[in-house]
Amino acid sequence: MNRVCLALPTNRACSATLTALHAEAAYAVRNFGADVQLLILDSADARTRAAHADTVAALPPQPGVTVHHLDEERQRVWLRRTIARSGLPEPDRLLDLMLPPAVSYGACTNRAFLLAASLGCHSVHRRDSDSTYQVHAGEPVFPVHHELPWLGRPATEATATVTRTDLDPALAHRPVALAGASFIGELSVDIAEIRRLDEAVYHDVVGLWAPGDWPEDRRRALVEESFTGAGTDPFTGDHSTLTVVDPMRVDMCNIAFDRAVYERVPLPPATDTIGSDYFLLHLVHDAGLPGILHNRHIENFHTPERRTDTGFPAYQRRFVKFLLSMLHFHHVYDRMAAEGAAGLLDADHRARPDRVARLVRESTTLDRTENIWRLDRVDTAYRKLGGRYATFADRLAEERDELLAQAARDMEDFAFLTEAWPALIEAAQP
Repeated sequence: MNRVCLALPTNRACSATLTALHAEAAYAVRNFGADVQLLILDSADARTRAAHADTVAALPPQPGVTVHHLDEERQRVWLRRTIARSGLPEPDRLLDLMLPPAVSYGACTNRAFLLAASLGCHSVHRRDSDSTYQVHAGEPVFPVHHELPWLGRPATEATATVTRTDLDPALAHRPVALAGASFIGELSVDIAEIRRLDEAVYHDVVGLWAPGDWPEDRRRALVEESFTGAGTDPFTGDHSTLTVVDPMRVDMCNIAFDRAVYERVPLPPATDTIGSDYFLLHLVHDAGLPGILHNRHIENFHTPERRTDTGFPAYQRRFVKFLLSMLHFHHVYDRMAAEGAAGLLDADHRARPDRVARLVRESTTLDRTENIWRLDRVDTAYRKLGGRYATFADRLAEERDELLAQAARDMEDFAFLTEAWPALIEAAQP
């Protein structure tokens, strides 16, 4: 039986999502005979966790579905034991990268990867707590419908079941490494207010995640596409393509990876940084690994805490840290594209963590001039917007040097964790 991990990291109230996720797990059992390990990594406050526990307790028993609801303390105990078993140096640093005190999109997913390895799963299927499933003809539109059963199997076996094949025949012997779709609804990054206030400022700010040397026409095209997912059109029927998946076409709220990817290379563990969990999409693409791109898009929405007096500056800081991280990630992506499968994969088509770590570490030595320019542009743009954006610009000015330094330190941490990752996976496995 194919054992899979359906994972939901959360730090907010999401009882309705937990119930829906359990229904997707049951769907995977009924339709694919899967053994589903439903993993809820709960970083919410005590009252919210208690409500989640009540929701989990009320879920109807479902043969083939095992629910694991872990708060941060239980995760910490397990991580500490696993790190000790690995015998790796700097165990406290590793624990902090795996379970940091601040928000980390990469770290929470890394914990899901490591726990999936301990549960003997062959794949991880990730969802988010600020999204929901579409409904078509009275039934929820579950992405797992396309995620199973082809992950890890030669791409050629999937050609008869997908709608379309757009894959170089020379790659057909390689295993399917991911299956994913995107989202419909609100922007994936909660910055629509900027666009409503000033379209030109929105263009200036969003364009900062492009490489600094891009021409204006290419930057403008990126801005138009950024954070929009699959638009707003609802699901009307299935369509799937076997291809090397473009990272811009999928979202981490709607993704599944084969173990040959996530058991080899982790995600960047950077804290307070939007987009830090997208790295493996680029690795799979640049290594020429096949994937299934489908259209069972999840519906995205924004929870209100991001717009409160405390949530607003915290969220904007995560966005700015994302912009600064791109100096380093664009360098790594360019180098990975140049390396291709020959440099990034071993003989069994598995990612090579040593090569990835080397490229990541190279990026820590880049000149910061481009990021200084980014901070200058953000400062100018936010002061044009006025109000709480101008107030945030004042705060940003005070943190300027620290933010520049953090961008490089985050990559150093990523290289360190990538080098340690194979030993951590081995220590986690039963």
